Amino acid sequence: MSEARKPGGYASPPCMAQEVNPAYFDPLSTDQEQARDVARWRKATREFLRTERDMLSVSDRQEISRALSDRLGSFLQGRFGGATGRVLSAYWPIKGEPDLRPLLADLHADGVIIALPVVETRAAPLVFRRWTPETQMVRGDWNIPVPPQEADRLSPDIALAPVIGWTDDCFRLGYGGGYFDRTLAVLSPQPPTIGIGLSTARLKTIYPQPHDIPLDFILTETGLCAERNKS
Repeated sequence: MSEARKPGGYASPPCMAQEVNPAYFDPLSTDQEQARDVARWRKATREFLRTERDMLSVSDRQEISRALSDRLGSFLQGRFGGATGRVLSAYWPIKGEPDLRPLLADLHADGVIIALPVVETRAAPLVFRRWTPETQMVRGDWNIPVPPQEADRLSPDIALAPVIGWTDDCFRLGYGGGYFDRTLAVLSPQPPTIGIGLSTARLKTIYPQPHDIPLDFILTETGLCAERNKS
């Protein structure tokens, strides 16, 4: 991505962030006008970053996916002992997201239990169904391939989350449906969470709202870019 097209601090020239003092955004506020401003800013930023991602060439996408897979494999080995015997919630790549499927197949072969998120009920927490390279996928919500209904339901020990944008304090900009935050809010215990995205998608802030839950790590093709301080 060229320097001229990088999102930089606020990602999108027409966004509300350049018109509103950041101090105006109180993360504990429930003010409806503020919430609308944040939603408009996020929509503009999301569209900008997705356009940037869509402009990547096929070879660039493949190289980013390979680099991220290498980074994630090393990260899981270093932080979680390879995650053997543990349930790793991953994702099926859509809309230009990094493709980790070859790594997932390798992890499965090494004894990691792979699960994929499924929308069974709209505006409700996700469920997780077991996946293997032999799983016959079916079309789920928004036509996304998912494991079939008879696949085992699992609870993740480690969860990956694709991100459109990310911040140094590990907040993610997603697609706006709220499914991942809604799911994290009900998982007990809450698993370690790893955001998967592009290094160029770094933002100064997403103006966190009360429902936003930070991730634990942000991993990109360049390596570990952010880690949440829980102290």
